[in-house]
Amino acid sequence: MKKLIIFSLSILAISCTGDFGEVVDFKEIENPNLSEASVVGQPNSASIWLSGLERQLAIVFNETLVLSELGSDNYVNTQTFFNQFMDELEIKITDPDMRDTQRQIQRLRELAVFGLDKVGPGDPNYDAATEAEFNYFEGLSYLFSAMYFSALPAEPTGVPITANQHYQNAIASFDTAIALNPQPEYHLAKARAHYYLGNKNQAVAAATNALTLSANFDRFVLFDAANGPSNTFESALYQRATFDDLQPLPTLDFLDPKYSFLNTSQDAPVHYLKAEEAHLILAEANLADNNIEAAKDNLIKLLDLIGTREVRTIDDSIEQRTEVVEGSRPDSTIVVVNGREGLVLNRQSGPIDIPSVSGTSLTANDVAAMQDDDAGLVLLYRTRQEVFIAEGLRFVDMGVKLVIDENEILLNENINEGDSGTIAVIPPFIASVTGDLDAIVYVPGSEVATTVIDLNEILVANKSSNFVVPFE
Repeated sequence: MKKLIIFSLSILAISCTGDFGEVVDFKEIENPNLSEASVVGQPNSASIWLSGLERQLAIVFNETLVLSELGSDNYVNTQTFFNQFMDELEIKITDPDMRDTQRQIQRLRELAVFGLDKVGPGDPNYDAATEAEFNYFEGLSYLFSAMYFSALPAEPTGVPITANQHYQNAIASFDTAIALNPQPEYHLAKARAHYYLGNKNQAVAAATNALTLSANFDRFVLFDAANGPSNTFESALYQRATFDDLQPLPTLDFLDPKYSFLNTSQDAPVHYLKAEEAHLILAEANLADNNIEAAKDNLIKLLDLIGTREVRTIDDSIEQRTEVVEGSRPDSTIVVVNGREGLVLNRQSGPIDIPSVSGTSLTANDVAAMQDDDAGLVLLYRTRQEVFIAEGLRFVDMGVKLVIDENEILLNENINEGDSGTIAVIPPFIASVTGDLDAIVYVPGSEVATTVIDLNEILVANKSSNFVVPFE
């Protein structure tokens, strides 16, 4: 019955669950400069197609970052035009952001597959490096499918497969890319997939290989401020200024805004696969192996690396941490948050320094004092939260998953509402504190602020669950 109900609608709009013909189907195009023959079989077409994949990746991040960061405890959405449901983890199949996120990840996959099947083989100048990149982008599409969804089709109108299988598909694609042209980010992407699968030894091997190739690699996605796509999350954090009210936890104030204005032609990039992640994977594996000295060594190397990353000096005086009501959030360096100093900046006293790649409150003294216990693991997860803020990983670390959207459910014969993937995954220990994820206690003008909960402590307290802390 459901298929008949939406039949009349399907002729008006192309769902993301179609055969993705609009991605690569040239049959209906009349402009001879845009025909399939104008792309397939032409010299250098593969490198041009690769540029299109880079652009599509920017679009994917514009979808995933907004949802994942709003759904995490990193930010509270008090007054914006962005998704109004995710801050309370109201994850609905009818939410158009679910549709758009799923569609753009799947579009990335289909573009990569078409590059591998058609564009590359038809290009007389096709080389191994470009073929490796096509495999890498296909792997990213599977990686993101697994990170953000519990189940999703891996082909047009296909049967949904689990996140674990998407991770396996991603690993296979990254392995192919590595065989063709090994790059540190290929190894790290593979390490991330193994990490979330809980495959400690494989994750350690891949992370080690990444650092062996480069000790400071950083793969980032670029945004075009003039022609698009621009960085949507940069707009949310900085460009829209007082028009929006998107606030970080006070414990993360010193890292905000991670993205700020660069120039009229280029928006701030998202650093999505960087060497810092390899050190954190290795340190977490060390803790799981009860090797505290090795964990400390990896965290010191992490601090050394972060010390080399760009710090941008910006004017953020328009941001007054008001949360609608003037002075209702900490905005002075004298404020102590959860007993810790130096986490809050004064944005009215002059330009501020904000890490644009990675930042952390972790110090060498913190590392030296670490013990091989839950407190040490909490410290590591706090560091993960800081290093990866505004990069979409905190949401994944929380074990939360988005849902297959209503269009896919209605148009794909292999899916019915209530099936795996159509119901949000929210761990019970997250669901029980949803209202407090980014709640704080602060008296305006006072010198003390506290978060209502410490989610890092909650994650570690539930480390034996299948949702979080994959190496435990």
